[in-house]
Amino acid sequence: MNVTLRGRTEHFRTVSFDAKKNSVRLIEQRLLPHEFKIIGTKNFRETARAITDMVVRGAGAIGATAAFGLAQGALSFRGGDLKKFSTHVKTVYQTLADARPTAVDPVNAMNDVRRKMLAGKTVAERQFLALAAAEEFANEDARHCEEIGRHGAKLICNGMKLLTHCNAGWLAFVDTGTATAPMYAAQAQGKKFHVYCDETRPRSQGASLTAWELAQQKISHQIIADNAAGHLMQRGEIDLVIVGSDRTLGRTGEVTNKIGTYTKAVLAARHKIPFYVAIPHSTIDWNLKSGFDIPIEERNEGEVLGAWGVTKTGRREYVRIANPTSGARNPGFDVTPAELITGIITPAGIFKPKELWRHRCKLGFND
Repeated sequence: MNVTLRGRTEHFRTVSFDAKKNSVRLIEQRLLPHEFKIIGTKNFRETARAITDMVVRGAGAIGATAAFGLAQGALSFRGGDLKKFSTHVKTVYQTLADARPTAVDPVNAMNDVRRKMLAGKTVAERQFLALAAAEEFANEDARHCEEIGRHGAKLICNGMKLLTHCNAGWLAFVDTGTATAPMYAAQAQGKKFHVYCDETRPRSQGASLTAWELAQQKISHQIIADNAAGHLMQRGEIDLVIVGSDRTLGRTGEVTNKIGTYTKAVLAARHKIPFYVAIPHSTIDWNLKSGFDIPIEERNEGEVLGAWGVTKTGRREYVRIANPTSGARNPGFDVTPAELITGIITPAGIFKPKELWRHRCKLGFND
């Protein structure tokens, strides 16, 4: 996506790799929208921490980061012993897989990298193949998002008012995004529409990230409190909802996404508003059979009890909001049942949630 800084516009990808330094390059998303900064992680453990601490977040973005992190760890190995190399790669894999347990993209991405590495006969060959596979995953993620935009743009008509939850934009993927992809494609077609961005407490990715993206892209938008969506729906001020997903079950069509998504789906169903989910192939979990089996990440209670912001002097600071002696629950995700979802926008087209399994070959799954 193009980013304009100090009057200069330049294209950036959310995740990339510096082969000379064996470093994963990431946009430091915790600083947005106040500061745009790219950092480089020095080793695979630092890359895993960047995922856990949400320097980088979003399904495709952490998938690409994990893929590059696996290659980074593989490339750091010294010596030619394949057995020791394989043990080292397993450690790298598990460290990165444990960084964010709910999202399936990192595991799918790393499984793909490991599978392609096996074609190498030597450590050096496997290291080369690891980086090549990680690069291909990143490129494929960007292609998938463009295809999602092409299929989803037809859902958006002139004058529509859209709602999106959290950030499933280009910052959450390598480029373009999923929930935002139809918006960007519709804008390119000359369509005029307005987007409401849920603030998405407790980390406020809608207010800080999605709104920043849409402002960069010059798309008409406003931020709303998470609890305001029902009021707008009741008054006919929302025509369409598009969200992303961190794990969608291919067998059932259930969708895991940022906490609050389920609430929006219930409200949309109550008011007969179309509710769509946009995903690349890497977000589909073909193994789990129930949404109750999805590991839901419980994050630090401090995210609920306070908030980060920037002072007048430009200093980033955490402020306690809640009662000093109170604790908090902080589940990061919820699961939306298939019956509340109008359709799932994929690179292969738009499907009903329960149709995913029947179309699994089109969606990249090989039995």
